[in-house]
Amino acid sequence: MTENTPAAVASAYFAALGGGDVPGAMALLSSDVVWHQPGAHQFSGDHRGIDGVGALLGGMMTASEGTFRLSVTGPAMTNGELVAVPVRFAGSRSDVSMDMSGVDLLTVREGQIIEVHLFSEDGAAEDAFWGAR
Repeated sequence: MTENTPAAVASAYFAALGGGDVPGAMALLSSDVVWHQPGAHQFSGDHRGIDGVGALLGGMMTASEGTFRLSVTGPAMTNGELVAVPVRFAGSRSDVSMDMSGVDLLTVREGQIIEVHLFSEDGAAEDAFWGAR
């Protein structure tokens, strides 16, 4: 990536995730990134730093038995250092599944993602999928 505008960083981040390049996606996060995971489930709350976000994503992959997927469903919308991206995310395990729309809001500063806020179409269904705290 030669451009570090917020839109370019967000595009590279989602391209890496979509291609299964988790290390590439993680490399675009600031070392002190703050990830705000919504809901009332075992992964809800604020996760700080690369290690915290890595543990979160690893836990989600374990809980979803490796099925968790995220895809971009529309154009990114940029307002200064904020980039809102419409997404669809899904996963399944045993007899439980989840498939819904959402929005990921990234704050990008100096070529790195410093903050992530997630919004889900159906918080109760997401809570049920991920399980209680």
